Order: sequence, then C-alpha cells, then structure tokens
Amino acid sequence: MSAASVKGWCPGALRPMQSGDGLVVRVRPFGGRLDADQTAGLAHLAERHGNGLIDVTSRANLQIRGVSETSHRPLLDGLAQLNLLDPDTGTESRRNILVTPFWRDGDETQALAAELEEALADSMLELPTKFGFAVDDGKSRVLAGNSADVRIERDAAGGLVVRADGARLGRNVARGEAVNTALAFASWFAASGGRARMATHLAAGAKLPEALHGEAEPATIMAAARPGLYPQGALVGIAFGQMPHTTLNQLSGCGHALRMTPWRMVLSEGKRTMPSASGLITEAYDPALRVIACSGAPRCREAHADTRGLAAALAPNIGGAERLHVSGCAKGCAHSGAAAITLVATPAGFDLVRGGSTRDAPILRGLDRDDIVRNPSILMGGH
Repeated sequence: MSAASVKGWCPGALRPMQSGDGLVVRVRPFGGRLDADQTAGLAHLAERHGNGLIDVTSRANLQIRGVSETSHRPLLDGLAQLNLLDPDTGTESRRNILVTPFWRDGDETQALAAELEEALADSMLELPTKFGFAVDDGKSRVLAGNSADVRIERDAAGGLVVRADGARLGRNVARGEAVNTALAFASWFAASGGRARMATHLAAGAKLPEALHGEAEPATIMAAARPGLYPQGALVGIAFGQMPHTTLNQLSGCGHALRMTPWRMVLSEGKRTMPSASGLITEAYDPALRVIACSGAPRCREAHADTRGLAAALAPNIGGAERLHVSGCAKGCAHSGAAAITLVATPAGFDLVRGGSTRDAPILRGLDRDDIVRNPSILMGGH
C-alpha cells in the first residue's frame, strides 16, 4: 500500500494523501510565514503541477490539490528551490507548529519558532501525527482555541510560560529554557503512554512530573480575530478555506510576505489597505466566516456530497452568534470540534447534530439538501 493511500494521518509534501482530485500536497511554511517570492512560487507550482486550487488549513498550512503521481517529483523539486521542503518525512511530521501571526519586528516569536523547528528536527521524538506545538507569546493569547499540545505563552507580567494543553497553569521559564522545556513536555507525553492528544492524556488521569509542574497563569485570551487592518498588516479570510492560484499570486504582489493563521485567514504583512481578489473575505462580519466546510465531493473521494455549495447557500441564514460546520463525511477533517450546527453528509442524506461534532449522535437523519436550503430554520429547531 502506498503512503498516499493510508488513512488516519495528516498529509505532508513528502508524504501526500490521495483525494478525489488527485494527490493533496501539504506545505508547512517555516515560522508560519511565506516571503513574497515563496508565495508567488507556490502559486506557480499549484498551476503547473496541480489543478490550480490551494487549501488554507486549520493548522496554518497550505495544500496544493490535484497533483498527479508523475507531477509530484517536480513539485517537490520546486518546493526545495523555495526552501519549503523538509529533509525527510520524520522531520516533516514533527514540525507541526502554530505561530501567532501578530508578532512584531524585534520580538522573540520568530526566533522561538526557528529554535523549536531546529530542535524538533534534531530530536528522535516519536509523537502522534496530530501532536503539535504553539508559539503564542504575545501580550494576549490568540491561539488558545486552536489545536496544540504544548504551548509557549506569556503570563500577565510578560514572562515566558510553557504549558501542557489541558492544564490551566504553566511553568515559568527563562528565555533560553523555553524550547527545551517544550520538548520535555513532549518527551514526557510519549514516555508516559500518551496516544493521541495532551489534553486527552491529562483528562484520563496522567500526572505531569514535578519537574514540569508550574503555577503560572497564562495571559488573557484575545477576542477572535476578524478580517481587517492590524498594526502588522491586512488580515483577510479565504472563503471556505480554498482559493485559486491566481488569488495567491495576487497576494504576493507588491512584495508583501504572508503570515499563516489557523483560522483560514492570511495576514498580508505590512499592507495598509485590504487586498481585493477572488474568494477573499475582507469584511469583519461576512456571513461566510460563520461557516466551515471541507472540500466535499467531487474533490474528496470520501465525501458523500458537495459541501461548499450547501455552505454558501446557508451562510446568510445562520445567526450571527452561530457556527455551521458542513462535513462531507463523519471524519470531520475541516473541523474536529463542536459547532452550534453540524451537517454530516451520508449516502442517505445529511445528518444534523446540534451543539456537537461529526462524532456525536444526530438529532435528525437523512435530510435532503434542497429541503435544507428551502427551510434553513430546521437547522435551528424550526419547522
């Protein structure tokens, strides 16, 4: 069985995943950032070696879609020339790091991320493929709601804190200790029998060793980021997490670097006006921001329905405080957590889950797509 046909793991560049439209090749930007040349280069590679579609993932990565077996090798060569390729699959799988996009020149974020990347590359840690790290060291935390198992953060006084996800308090560390302490948390997780995620491991009764205990309260959590202008640049959403290569090429214009986020948004570094290109969300309260949808059929061969068409039709009818997740199957690749409303495509129609995830029991089964569009109040409990 080829690597591309294995299920239950995250794709990479060196180890792509087969989907309905070809191989999915995941690109993990170093430090969560692409310079303008890398951005333009990726757009070119997606057009030349894929089908021109690019996903922006909840792990702050990019995915080039529609890659064939024969075009995979030249695509890897192109990624290597752009300095976007790891030396081997082990290094690639360990380098699972979220980086706050709101860092400022002269702060320690990029240095911490680079040191963590280097330390993970040199380590022999064997961790689950979804196990990850977050460098969220601003005055306020912006990644607290995003998936990570070991977090480098700040406390209220500005001191560095390393915290296990699922633990309320973290350990205060000196600047030179942060990365080694983060790896110590990961090493303990592996050695103590952790199988999936840190928070699950702790909730099941695993106890951190004394050397990793801490009493530091992490900094406050920043309100959810929305499209708009920030001191660091222009933050724009990508409608349903996918864009054509032409949009990525336009974002590379004028020499602006891109900072990736886990919110299916990108920050155009230093830009003082909102970008304008196909599929970009530039309004802070655009209805599309309330909807999450996976690739769906026919792009994903696991999906039972076109998810994005349904999501687009329903977005204007979802209340401002609600969140809708439309999943092509029960795997929930686009969103693993709960949502106010979750629709799961099945061979018999859509199942409806309220206040849960794709793994929870539905309250209604086999809903017809057209009936949902004609009567969206059924999603909120109406008739």
